[in-house]
Amino acid sequence: MIPIADGVLRAARILIVDDNETNVELIRALLEDDGYDNLESTTSSLDGLALYLGAPDSFDLILLDLRMPDLDGLGFIAAIREARPDIAHPVIILSAQADQRSREQALSAGVRDYLTKPVVVWEVLHRVRNALSLQLLWRQTEALNRDLEERVMRRTVELEETRREVIRRLATAGEFRDNDTGQHVERMSQYAYVLARGAGMADQDARALRDAAPLHDIGKIAMPDAILLKEGPLTDDEWVTMRRHAEIGGTILDGSGFALLELAREIAVSHHERWDGSGYPLGLAGQDIPLSGRIVAVADVFDALTSQRPYKRAWSIEEALGFLKDNAGKLFDPGLVAQLEASLPEMLAIRNRLADH
Repeated sequence: MIPIADGVLRAARILIVDDNETNVELIRALLEDDGYDNLESTTSSLDGLALYLGAPDSFDLILLDLRMPDLDGLGFIAAIREARPDIAHPVIILSAQADQRSREQALSAGVRDYLTKPVVVWEVLHRVRNALSLQLLWRQTEALNRDLEERVMRRTVELEETRREVIRRLATAGEFRDNDTGQHVERMSQYAYVLARGAGMADQDARALRDAAPLHDIGKIAMPDAILLKEGPLTDDEWVTMRRHAEIGGTILDGSGFALLELAREIAVSHHERWDGSGYPLGLAGQDIPLSGRIVAVADVFDALTSQRPYKRAWSIEEALGFLKDNAGKLFDPGLVAQLEASLPEMLAIRNRLADH
């Protein structure tokens, strides 16, 4: 911890609140003679409270009388703690009340120190210096903690962005193998985000789904070129091999320990399952299919149908939507198909923004 310099202590802002003008002038004179020049004072506890609450972070110490009209010292302390419970309020009581109960009440209320009048000069100055040192060290610690939190937050954001970037690049590598150098995975993941939000998913979860979705077909990197790049229809045996990409994708992404990659694994394994149980690899049906997989299935097919490929023309939006509606409750979650139709303006905006060139 960095020591508090004497000049910093002397520049500390101090508030003096005492209903006796003579006492106020005496304390001001003592502090000014010792080099303190940033003093505020008042004989009204209500004015003092307003002054302090107007800028609580700027005051480093309060010298407070205990017995005052309108609002006594204990009421003053209770008011500032209620208004700003999140900060330290350094208070030294200067009071003619020397009884044990008054001292106990004040210290229980959280004051830093308790001095009785008539004050002893050296004691006041030492107690003020000690209280200010503690307060300024607390402020220093708070500032260091905030700086550390900001650094950790920035680093966390950087790490998350790095993970997302790795996923995007890995997904792009997989897409190149499938002879698709367009923006399919980016559009599809944005469609998935819109569907997830429309389905009631929390924004944080929907964003995670958006970031994980590009790896849905990563298992295709293990497919032989003769099958993956074949121009004509696949044979039955080739389809058996091709369908293994879902399981392979799950194997590639399994065991990472990262939530985002675990979600990507879930999507890779489940996005070819079908609502009626006719999909693969597990033949899951209806609600047994993870919601993430159901969402990506709709988003993926919608983009695939409306995108031009070397082996097919781009379907119109009406044709693609008709196909999805015809197969709602068969291949696709009917609720998600309805959600896509309801979200069509957003989908078209994404499509236009991320159009292939």
